[in-house]
Formats: sequence, structure tokens, C-alpha cells
Amino acid sequence: MRILLISDNHGYVDAALLKHASMVDEVWHAGDWLNTELLFALEKQNTAVRGVWGNADGQDLRRIFKEDNFFQIQGLKIWMTHIGGHSGKFIPRVRTLLSQIKPDIFICGHSHILRVDRDKSLNNMLCLNPGACGLQGFHLVRTALRFEIENGKIQNLEAIEFGKRG
Repeated sequence: MRILLISDNHGYVDAALLKHASMVDEVWHAGDWLNTELLFALEKQNTAVRGVWGNADGQDLRRIFKEDNFFQIQGLKIWMTHIGGHSGKFIPRVRTLLSQIKPDIFICGHSHILRVDRDKSLNNMLCLNPGACGLQGFHLVRTALRFEIENGKIQNLEAIEFGKRG
């Protein structure tokens, strides 16, 4: 299963993002869509989408997505939310739920900073933040993550750069 993990497009959709989305089985979006344009474009090209809403998203997206998305793929427990912090510095709500849920993979966005690490204190949990694929924010380069899940393991994890933000 091939995954494109994105976040924080803030309403921006371009051909490069849609091209990368067309090459995977699913797109996972960690919030701050801003509008439904990207969702409808992904659905139009028959791309499966999993996502959450972010702090900048309105009621239209909050009716479609939840704040938290808990799911399993090939035995991996995954939790996606928009605002989470990062390994060693999770926000209190996330820290509490992480100790209860114990996911194998924790995904968040919000920071606009691409980050991949493991939290050794939480069962070596993989923490993924794809950065931001939109134009709004302080990030310099638009980013995403692409990886495969095979036999219950993450493989071929790579950062994608879509070019400079401005």
C-alpha cells in the first residue's frame, strides 16, 4: 500500500500535488485543508482519502472529518490529528491519549515543519509530520511524505519537496 501524507495545504492545489497523489493508493491529510477543493480534486481522480480537520478548517470540513482519526492497516495502529506536538514535546491532550492508545504511528501537522522521528518512551512509536504543502505559513519549501506499508511495516519512507513556498 502506497501512501502520500500531506498537511496544511491551506486551500492550495496544484498539478504537482495531484500528480503525486495519483501515484499512491491513499492520501492521508493531517488537517488545515481550508476548503474542499483538494478533497474534491482527489475524489475526482479516484484517490482514497483519510484525514482530519485542522484549526483553520470550517464547519464544512468538520462535518466530513473528525479531529482524531484512529485506524489500523496491516496490524499497525495509527492515530492522526492536526495539533499534536512532537516526540518528547507532545501537547497534554495528545500525551494523555498516546499513553492510552499506544499507536505504532502518530501523525500530526500544524507546525509546517517536516519531521520524522521515533519516541523511545512510547514503545518506539513512529512520529510523522509532513510539513506543509500549501503556500501560507513560514515554511520555505512545500513538503510531504511518501511511504509504503507492507507486511505491517513502513518501507521506502521519503520526503517530497514541491518547491519553494512563494
